[in-house]
Amino acid sequence: MKFLCFFLLLLSSTGSRGGSADQPVVSTYSIVAYDPQTKELAVAVQSKFIAVGAVVPWAKSGVGAVATQALANTTYGPEALALLAKGEKPSDVIKKLTDGDTGQEHRQIGIVSASGESATFTGNKCHSWAGGVAGENYACQGNILAGEEVVKAMQKSFLESKGDIGTRLLTALQAAQDAGGDVRGMQSAALLIVREGWGYAGLNDRFRDLRVDDHAEPIKELKRIYELHCALFPKPQH
Repeated sequence: MKFLCFFLLLLSSTGSRGGSADQPVVSTYSIVAYDPQTKELAVAVQSKFIAVGAVVPWAKSGVGAVATQALANTTYGPEALALLAKGEKPSDVIKKLTDGDTGQEHRQIGIVSASGESATFTGNKCHSWAGGVAGENYACQGNILAGEEVVKAMQKSFLESKGDIGTRLLTALQAAQDAGGDVRGMQSAALLIVREGWGYAGLNDRFRDLRVDDHAEPIKELKRIYELHCALFPKPQH
């Protein structure tokens, strides 16, 4: 009971604009991506962190996709999307977000816009290995990783893979894990894909919003759930 009370107190503590430095670090690797053919925007993530899908992925159809992690500042998600919607470039969005954040050196963020422009940022105080790579239609980033080869494996997988964006991103996560992944191990994973009118009954843009919150093999389990979801909710023919 004493441990529970301490944990709740820890979670409720506050600090700078981005929250308390006492919060658990989202030791994570992620990829944000855009499919110019289908106009889908997506985020895929795996972490040694419970329920990572509740923290890292943000996306809005026709606007962009965002991954916020490390000592994650969750305001980066909606604020980045709002700035992208105004026509800001991902690199400029990151500068605006980090310039106004006293905890910027502990942050990590990846952004891709609905035009395929991208950018990634890793603060100097993120736990090593930490860093990212970005290119047309994607950005890959991670912290507390086995090494740079983890994000490079995600990048290579995305650039060389074929098929729908969900399959490509899950394959990229597995490539990252095969390259060493998060040095602390695996726990949760998530996949978010948005496209205007492709959500349930065509009423929103959340085409696939899938999460594995606590599992020994979260990527494998997320792939199983993804395949079930694709069978039940195939891609609209428009």
